[in-house]
Amino acid sequence: MTTVRITRNALTRSTLAALSGLLAGFASLAVAELVSAAVRPEASPVTAVGGAAIDRTPAGVKDWAIRNFGEDDKLVLQLGILVTLALFALAVGLLALRYRRAGSAAVLVFGVVGTSAAVSRPDSTGLVDGLPSLLGSVVGAVLLYVLIGRLTGPHRDTGGEPDGERADEPEHEAGWDRRGFVIAATAAAAASTAAGAVGRALNSRSSQNAVASREAVTVPKPASPARPIPAGAQLRVRGISPFTTPNDSFYRVDTALVVPKVDANSWRLRVHGKGVRRDLEFTYQDLLQRPLIEREITLCCVSNEVGGPYIGHARWIGVRLADLLKEAGVKPPSRGGEADQIIARSVDGMTLGTPVEDVMDGRDAMLAVGMNGEPLPFVNGFPVRMLVPGLYGYVSACKWIEDIELTTFDDYDAYWVKRKWARKAPIKTQSRIDTPKPFGRPEAGTVMVAGVAWAQHRGIEKVEIRVDDGPWRPAQLAEQGTVDTWRQWSYPWKATPGGHTLTVRATDRTGELQTEKRTKTVPDGASGWHSVVVTVD
Repeated sequence: MTTVRITRNALTRSTLAALSGLLAGFASLAVAELVSAAVRPEASPVTAVGGAAIDRTPAGVKDWAIRNFGEDDKLVLQLGILVTLALFALAVGLLALRYRRAGSAAVLVFGVVGTSAAVSRPDSTGLVDGLPSLLGSVVGAVLLYVLIGRLTGPHRDTGGEPDGERADEPEHEAGWDRRGFVIAATAAAAASTAAGAVGRALNSRSSQNAVASREAVTVPKPASPARPIPAGAQLRVRGISPFTTPNDSFYRVDTALVVPKVDANSWRLRVHGKGVRRDLEFTYQDLLQRPLIEREITLCCVSNEVGGPYIGHARWIGVRLADLLKEAGVKPPSRGGEADQIIARSVDGMTLGTPVEDVMDGRDAMLAVGMNGEPLPFVNGFPVRMLVPGLYGYVSACKWIEDIELTTFDDYDAYWVKRKWARKAPIKTQSRIDTPKPFGRPEAGTVMVAGVAWAQHRGIEKVEIRVDDGPWRPAQLAEQGTVDTWRQWSYPWKATPGGHTLTVRATDRTGELQTEKRTKTVPDGASGWHSVVVTVD
C-alpha cells in the first residue's frame, strides 16, 4: 500500500508540475500582452516571434504554406507557436520538479527568444520592443518557482541537486502543500487572465483612433475618373468570377501577423534618395487634396499558382505616383536619372523594390487611397498603398506605405529579393477555368466552360480551349475593360459522357502565347496551362 501511495503521489505531483509550467507560460504571455500595450502591439511575443519566423522561412516553405493553408497561413503559424510554447512549458514544469531553480530559470529562455525576435524585426523601434517578452518571462519564472515550492516544500530546494522521490519517507511525500498549491495556482490563473484581457483591451483601444480616422474619410471625386466598365465585360455564366472583386473577398497575401491599423491623421509619407532634388513629405490630407485618378486595375500575387485564387480586380482611386516623383526631381534611367529602383517601405518594415522606369513610363502607377468606392480597408493597406499595373504585387503593391526611397538595384535588395525572388517581375500571360470545377460532374449536352485570362498592361487578345487531346478552339471573349484588367471568356462545349480534360491557354495583345511550360512560383511567378478533369454523366 505504501508503494502504491508513493506512486500515485508522484504521478499527481508530476501532473501538477506540468500544469505549473503551463500556468507560468500563460502568465508570461499575459504579462507580455499587458506590457506591449505600453510599448506597441507588434512587440508582443507571439507577433514578434511569428514575424521573425516568417522572415527566416525559406521562400519554398512560404510558398508551400500559402498553397496549403491559403489566407489561414498566419493563423496556422500562430497556433504552431502556441503549441510549441505549451510543450516547452510542460517540459519546464517537469524539469522544475526535480531542479527547481534550473527549471524556473529555463522560463527565461522564453524571454530571450521573444526579445531577440522583437528587436530584430525590420520595424523594430529598438531595445524597448524586447520589454514585453523580457518582463513576461521574469514573471513566469517567479511564478513557476513559487508553484513548485508548494509541491516540494522549501526544504527540498537543492538548487542543482535532483528533487527525486524518497521511498523511505512516504509520510513526507503525502505532506506537500495541496491547499497552498491550489490557492496559488488559482490566483495565478485569475491574475494572468485579467492581465491578458486588460492588455488586449488596451491594444485594441490603441487602434480605435485609426478606425475613427478611416470612418471620417470621404474620398474626393477623381479629377480623372475611370471609364465605365463595358456592359459586356461581365458574362452571364454561373460559376465565373465576378469582374469586380468585392473588398471583403479580395485576396490577401502578406507577412503581417497583425494587420497594421494606422491613424490617417498622424500618417506621413517621405520621398527621398538618389536623384531627388528635394525631399518631400506628405500627409494623408495632402494626398486627398491633390488631383486624383480612378482606374480599373487587376492585381495578382506572385504566389498564385496556375489556376490559383490570388488575383482580384478593383476600381482604385489615388495619386499618380509619377507626378510625385517628378515634383521631387526624379528622372527615369532612360532620361538620365540616377536611380533605377524605388524602395517602398511599409509601417511594418516590409520593403518592396520597383523599377523606376515602369512607374514613370506612362502607366497608371498610383498611391491608392480608395478601393471600389470606399477608403481602403485596413487589410488592403489603409491609409495608403502603392500599386503598379503589370507587375506582381511583391515588387509593386506596398500596403501601409510610409516611405519611398530612390536607389539602384545594385545598391539594395528588397525583402523578397533577399529571399531569392526575382528583382523584376512583370505579370505573365495566364488564364484560368472557373467553371466547371475540377472533378465536377456536368450532364451531357451543352456545358458552358468559362473563366478569366489576364496579362496586365498588355491585354488579352485570344483565349483557346482544348478538350482532351483535340484541336484548340477559340473561346468567346467578353469585352476588355482596359489592358490593365482581366478578361472573361466562355466556350459552349458539347459534352459527351465519360471523363474529359479541359485545358485553356491565352494570347496577349503583343502576340505572346501563354507558355505550356510548367514552372513554380519562385522566382518570378508560375507558368503553364490550366486544366480541369471532369466526368460527364
